[in-house]
Amino acid sequence: MIELSDVHKWFGTHHVLTGVTEKVARGEVVVICGPSGSGKSTLIRTVNGLDTIDKGAITLNGKSVHQRGTNLNALRTQVGFVFQQFNLFPHMSALDNLVLAPLHLSKMRRKEAEAKGVELLNKVGLGHKLHAYPATLSGGQQQRVAIARALMMDPAVMLFDEPTSALDPEMVGEVLQVMKTLAKGGMTMLCVTHEMNFAREVADRVVFMDEGQILERAAPEVFFRQPVHPRASRFLQDIVAH
Repeated sequence: MIELSDVHKWFGTHHVLTGVTEKVARGEVVVICGPSGSGKSTLIRTVNGLDTIDKGAITLNGKSVHQRGTNLNALRTQVGFVFQQFNLFPHMSALDNLVLAPLHLSKMRRKEAEAKGVELLNKVGLGHKLHAYPATLSGGQQQRVAIARALMMDPAVMLFDEPTSALDPEMVGEVLQVMKTLAKGGMTMLCVTHEMNFAREVADRVVFMDEGQILERAAPEVFFRQPVHPRASRFLQDIVAH
C-alpha cells in the first residue's frame, strides 16, 4: 500500500531523511517511534506530498506521489491525515467540518454527506456534538472529530502524526480507543506516536528512527522485549525511566 525507496530530504543543509526504505502492506498497522528530531513527522508528511522529497521514490497504492504530473489532490482523497493540532475549521460545526471535503471534492449531495457525517461522528462517540463548534469541544473531542473528518473520503490509508501529543493525559485514551477500533477494522495505518502501549497492543510492526534513518524494524513483542540496535535500547530505557 505504501512503499518508500531510498528517500532523502534536506531542509537547507540539514539532512532530515537519509535513505529511508520501507513498505507498509494493505491492512497493516505500522508505528514509527524515535526521539524528537529524528525525522518521523517529516517522513509521514512525505507520504501524501505535504513535504517534498529530494531523492528517492514513494508510491501510494501503486501511484507515485512525487513524480512530476501526479495529481496530488486526487491522490490525497485516498489518504486520511490526522495532525497533532487537530486543524479543524473554527467557524464550522463538527458536522460541517466533516461534510466540506466530500461536498467540494466528490460532489456528494449535502443530504448524503450529512448522513455519512452523522454516522462517523456516532462511530467516534460524538453523535451528540454534531452542531458544536471546535472551541466548545475538549482536545480529545476535537481530535476525534478530526479522525472522523479524515474518514469521510473512505481513505485506503490513514496517517497519524503524533495525534495525542497535544492532549491532556486524561484525553489520550479516548483518541487511542478510536484508533484501535480502526486498526481492528483492517484499516492500513502509519502512525507516528510516543504512545508505546498503543504500539505494543495494536501495531503489526514497530519502526524505530533516529537522525533521519530507520535503525530497527520489528514486531512489537520483539522490539519491546529485546531491541537489537543500541540506540533503540537506550530510547526504551529512557521511556521506562521517565
